[in-house]
Amino acid sequence: MIPLIEREIVNRKGWISQDEMIDILTISQSFPGAVAINSAIFIGRKIGGYSGALFSLLGVTIPSFFIIIMVAKLFLYFRTIGAVQAAFSAISSAVVALLIFTAVRIGKTCIRDRISALIAILALSLLLITDLHPIYVIIIGILTGLTIYLLRDIKTKQK
Repeated sequence: MIPLIEREIVNRKGWISQDEMIDILTISQSFPGAVAINSAIFIGRKIGGYSGALFSLLGVTIPSFFIIIMVAKLFLYFRTIGAVQAAFSAISSAVVALLIFTAVRIGKTCIRDRISALIAILALSLLLITDLHPIYVIIIGILTGLTIYLLRDIKTKQK
């Protein structure tokens, strides 16, 4: 859903910039819940205030809710058929590809210098190598970014 939201809101409608979308995605991932729903709420709030947030929430959840109910009912009838099992396996693979595509696209926008590339590599390493919960990686990223900002600020003031 994130690539669809981005394409519609940033590219087609031009309601927010690519940088604002990255900021919204970053904040949305920091809150519990689905990133697409959190993003829709933040975008709706930015564009239409609290009523915009409410309608964005409804617009993202209601269609998905009914589609999931329909697919679940159909799946109960057809789940033993090999073609249906293969289709769901393919869908799972496609979802992984969409996530990788989104990550690369966001990475191209967010990783602007050596420090941000290093932070991204360290965060990914922490997630892959350790059992550290993602919220702690986010907190470490926040603290690292603040530390770098403060050090740059101090260095600039000393000149």
